[in-house]
Amino acid sequence: MMKTISPDDDSMTLDDKLQQAIQRGEARARERSEHDVRRQMNAEEIRRLHSTHRLHLSEYIEESLKKLPNHLPGFRYETVYGERGWGAACSRDDFGMREGTRANFFSRVEITVRPQSTFPILEIATKGTVRNKEALSRSQYQNLDDLDEAALKEIIDGWIVQFVEQYTTSSKQ
Repeated sequence: MMKTISPDDDSMTLDDKLQQAIQRGEARARERSEHDVRRQMNAEEIRRLHSTHRLHLSEYIEESLKKLPNHLPGFRYETVYGERGWGAACSRDDFGMREGTRANFFSRVEITVRPQSTFPILEIATKGTVRNKEALSRSQYQNLDDLDEAALKEIIDGWIVQFVEQYTTSSKQ
């Protein structure tokens, strides 16, 4: 263990003071290096966790929304990926009469896993439009260190059911 000598100690020579300064500097450099390694490993772990959960949940979203056209004919399925996130969407165009004239009606539901943010979370989001009106806009997030995929899958299922109910209610009017 190194004896700490006060720089004001008159018995210290310049060589002793320089040696002590070098030792303090090396100790700080080691601490910084160790901190940087821990932080880098933590960032890598966050990226890995986000990617793993994103993959599982985006696959679940795709599987779930692929079923929608079987229950509501006329909907078209599409995969979503890029800046908005990863997931899927289903949409449909309808034609009808509004006040005696022909009208176009657009309906769409999209569910995505958002790209990684600066926070250690995973976020899923949905947007739904039913006959040209926004009907659904939700997001949910969980911390990566205690993420519950089963709970997020239940939320995804709930969003799909909610959209289908709103669509079928409005299309029967």
